[in-house]
Amino acid sequence: MNQQNKNITFLYTAILYLCGFFLFLEWLYPLETISDTSNIMVFIIYTFFCFFISVFQLKWWLGFLLKGLALLFILNGLYFEGTFLSVLWMEQLNSELSYNLQALFDQQWYYLSPIFRSFLFLILIWLMSYLLHYWFVQMKRVFLFIILSFIYLTILDTFTEYDASMPIIRTFIMSFIALGIANLVKEVDKESIRFVWAKNSMAWMAPLILIVLLSAVVGFAAPKAEPQWPDPVPFIYSASKNAGSGEAGIQKVGYGEDDSNLGGSFIQDDTPVFNAFTTEDHYWRIETKDMYTGQGWVTSADPSYELQTEGAINLDTFAEGIETESVQAAIEFHGDEAINKLVYPYGISEAEGIAGVEFYLDTQSDAIEGRVNGTATNLTSYQLTYDNPSFEINALRENTEDDPADITERYTQTPDAFPERVGSLAEEITAGYESRYDKVKAVERYFSSNDFEYRTTDIPDPSEDEDYVDQFLFETQAGYCDNFSTSMVVMLRTLDIPARWVKGFTSGEIIDNEGETDIYQVKNSNAHSWVEVYFPESGWVPFEPTKGFSNLSDFYVEFDPDAEAAAEEEEPEVPELERPEQPEPELPEEDSASAETQANTASFSIKWWQIAIVLAVAIAIGITVYKTRFRWQTKAITARLHNQQDAKTFQDAYHHLMKLLNHHGYGKAPDQTLREFAEQIDTHYASNEMRRLTNSYEQMIYRNDISQLSLNELTQLWKNLIKRIMG
Repeated sequence: MNQQNKNITFLYTAILYLCGFFLFLEWLYPLETISDTSNIMVFIIYTFFCFFISVFQLKWWLGFLLKGLALLFILNGLYFEGTFLSVLWMEQLNSELSYNLQALFDQQWYYLSPIFRSFLFLILIWLMSYLLHYWFVQMKRVFLFIILSFIYLTILDTFTEYDASMPIIRTFIMSFIALGIANLVKEVDKESIRFVWAKNSMAWMAPLILIVLLSAVVGFAAPKAEPQWPDPVPFIYSASKNAGSGEAGIQKVGYGEDDSNLGGSFIQDDTPVFNAFTTEDHYWRIETKDMYTGQGWVTSADPSYELQTEGAINLDTFAEGIETESVQAAIEFHGDEAINKLVYPYGISEAEGIAGVEFYLDTQSDAIEGRVNGTATNLTSYQLTYDNPSFEINALRENTEDDPADITERYTQTPDAFPERVGSLAEEITAGYESRYDKVKAVERYFSSNDFEYRTTDIPDPSEDEDYVDQFLFETQAGYCDNFSTSMVVMLRTLDIPARWVKGFTSGEIIDNEGETDIYQVKNSNAHSWVEVYFPESGWVPFEPTKGFSNLSDFYVEFDPDAEAAAEEEEPEVPELERPEQPEPELPEEDSASAETQANTASFSIKWWQIAIVLAVAIAIGITVYKTRFRWQTKAITARLHNQQDAKTFQDAYHHLMKLLNHHGYGKAPDQTLREFAEQIDTHYASNEMRRLTNSYEQMIYRNDISQLSLNELTQLWKNLIKRIMG
């Protein structure tokens, strides 16, 4: 009968744990919608594996080994190309862990690689399998996790694109089944109910499941009252409508026209703005601004719009000699998110919109308006043709022409009362560099140092008598794209290098493709500002100082065999050409990730054989502890018997005695009574201690009486028998 009770209890606890598994899956399903997580099925499979291992309560070391190997196997399949657990594989894993641990210790979260983020997420799933087993199976306390699941789903349904209608229904069904089983098992354990009546376990399971399903169907189909509280999303949206207005306080990220007062924190907004149909990823430009006021950006002259005939856009951003590739693109805005100015890529040459639309170019800011019958209109879609540029680095470095006077006058402006230490810092950074390109790259690289932090919250507003750039460079050193881009422009201007501030959007995220054309979804969170520097022989060239972002424009180095041969013949001049590259404070943007990985690996080096030694020592310690576990447990229970002599402690001591006997090959048979088993043990050890202990144990269990022997005597009997067993 006891074995039957045990089997049926295991069945119910397994069903209870299965409910916990399905509830946890509801936490995983939204990740593909609300985050950049892909391959979600891999994580679901690992979740099932961890829960499957936990439900059978294997030895801790065996469960640890199986789950750990499965974790490494998944990482190998997702990110590694080498043979699983080979020496090369371990070296690659060591390199990844070293780099990411260093970034973790330095609190540089944005440098964590995808493999390490996946590793942490798999560890979280592993831990949740243990936690839910403790909550659901051991403690039978499922209500807290159920409440948290409902809160999680409702928040996602309210504030994200995730539709939680069906997930909430599934959670409702699993929750009530789990609550029913948990309460039944707790009552069974509490009252010591026998399962004679439960040979067919569906005798009560069927009504429970039927009631829960019926309640779910009725709740789903029944008419519902209108919401009694207003939807908070429109309120939050309306409250953040002034984003980008320059007002103090919290702003919403996105495109705004007033940049005269930069600074302060903003709220991330992942609302889609437009879809771009194109074959290239690049910046989406809207306008430039040329006058820095010390607090933000304005245009130095009123807008001057010129009609662009027959859709041809006459915008000379770069020189004719720049290598280009003709590309076409289409823009489609979402809902009412249209912008009254065109978003366009570098090299735009033609634009085509609705019938009757005419395009006007503002020669002061490079903004392009679409007008119908002379009135500016928000175009919901339009097509673009552009010549995508590629900039040759040596040509930029070898630029020798002087800047035109109008360019110098307009784009080297700084405020009259401007902190001198900004210019001094710019000169210090560029010391030792000769060409304009090298100086610009030196300033761009300066912002990738560890002293600066990309952050969108807790960003202070500069006071009226405080310069925006000076505050960022010397006080806060934390901010977002406006801080980085404005500071780079102003620092270059102190060196008499023409530069201007550009705003628009980054490329967005690929969500689909149509043949050779990719579909990029651009959101409010992709709003961005960057830097353009003037090169007389090339035109306006984009640069990206914002930490964590990379330049979306194309740069290349043209290999010239004749120049290479000449350089080899003139060996004394080679060091002169290369010397400016040596004192660079940081490596170029395109190599920063790999270089930082190498640097961090060098400073936090862990060899694969060191990991193997640590694991071997840990395994040896674990095996030793496991082999001697009964000795440690015996000592712990002995201490409890001396310090806390009560019925509960004696029961625990008796249970430990039974486990110890079973470990030494004297397990109790299923059809044996405790008294029969006690006589068998006393016969083997030639004593009467087991019978006396068993009699007292039965009196405690069934009569709640310990009057025959005092606890001191029971403790001594227990210790005597333990000594006989353990020799």
